[in-house]
Amino acid sequence: MIRFLSILLVIVYAVIALIHFYWLFGEKWVDKVLPTDKNGKRVLNPRKFETIIVTLGLLLFAFYYLLKIELFEVEVPKLITKYSGWIISSIFIIRAIGDFKYVGFFKKIKNTKFAEFDTKYFTFISLIIGFIGMIIELI
Repeated sequence: MIRFLSILLVIVYAVIALIHFYWLFGEKWVDKVLPTDKNGKRVLNPRKFETIIVTLGLLLFAFYYLLKIELFEVEVPKLITKYSGWIISSIFIIRAIGDFKYVGFFKKIKNTKFAEFDTKYFTFISLIIGFIGMIIELI
């Protein structure tokens, strides 16, 4: 079960990382993936460097779950293996809860293209990713 769920998360993180990598080369889907205020003005304007950091972070998350199923034998300090899964899962649970204004279940701005996609896809995916990660840590 841990192996299946970990491989699932590896695939999800890799796909999300590839999407972020794609965004480095153009602003495709911007109205659907970046939060805007009621007037349509973006409230988040990530630079390329920030997008690279997110992409690398997602790849590190995928690598953590590859380590979890012992696909690679790499010496990693116990402290990292003990808490990383909980931290990664928490990031996505917090993302699902949101900032109480633009993103997550409790957002107040709900009438934008981003808010529509956030409600339909992003928040739900974040919650599922977070829960799967927690299940892996509990098993």
